[in-house]
Amino acid sequence: MNDKIKIAAIVGPTAGGKTALAVEVAKRIGGEIICCDSMQIYEKMMIGSAAPTEEERQGVPHHLFGFVPVEKNFSAADYVPLARAKIEEITARGKLPILCGGTGLYLESLMYQSDYSPAVDPAIRESLEPKDVDELHAMLCELDPVSAEAIHKNNKKRVIRALEICIGTGKPKSEWDALSRTKESIYDARVVVLSYRDRETLYDRINRRVDMMFDAGLIDEVKSIDFPEGSTAGEAIGYKELRGYLKGEAALEDAANDIKQATRNYAKRQITWFKREKSALSLYVEDYGCLDDIVNIVLNHLTK
Repeated sequence: MNDKIKIAAIVGPTAGGKTALAVEVAKRIGGEIICCDSMQIYEKMMIGSAAPTEEERQGVPHHLFGFVPVEKNFSAADYVPLARAKIEEITARGKLPILCGGTGLYLESLMYQSDYSPAVDPAIRESLEPKDVDELHAMLCELDPVSAEAIHKNNKKRVIRALEICIGTGKPKSEWDALSRTKESIYDARVVVLSYRDRETLYDRINRRVDMMFDAGLIDEVKSIDFPEGSTAGEAIGYKELRGYLKGEAALEDAANDIKQATRNYAKRQITWFKREKSALSLYVEDYGCLDDIVNIVLNHLTK
């Protein structure tokens, strides 16, 4: 008898159509959506993070979107207890919790009760922190290429954490991560990874989405937010590139192209991450005639 709480997760690369699918599934099955995106959790960043609008939500309850002040650094460790509490609340109402987003670390941390986060000598971190991001990421490529592929080089905090694990334990972070994934999920989790077989089709969707963000007022949104120095939110794609434009350090066209390139690179890392979720149902949009066809496949997966 499985007494685990049942959850669904609709994840995958950015601009892949996750929100539309999650909303339709929630409407059909009686679900509520929980954010699983490390930038959509921040206040004021609705356009640049592609957070679902009220129209896109279609009356379906959404949780943990836009609630963290941009001044606060927020991690997976902060996210997990909040998401678990929401899962329990939604389940108690007789509804299905549906995680939706593209942050694989959030989903993995939520699903697996990991005991494999090794303590290491603090002196290792102290020796790494003065180095620049390019040097650190190059070191990680040598020591742990799997983690290097999944972690953006500008995410200095996570690059350093991966390096200190490698150096301090003699074992790559990716191997420690694999140990945590040999354990069962604490939930009865049905994970759906939504993507495109043709990478160029996905990249075209990303480029068009960035253009739509500009049309929706992305520049004004960036102008309206005062990001503190070193804030996690301030490093989000779209915001850091436009700050250069607003300071007169870059042309608008160059900033827009940089956003598109950075987003395409991020999508590649997301695809790599979610390939590790071996029990997930992988769906490719091109294989189906319309959204309704995909919804039916997902509903069948959730009700097994």
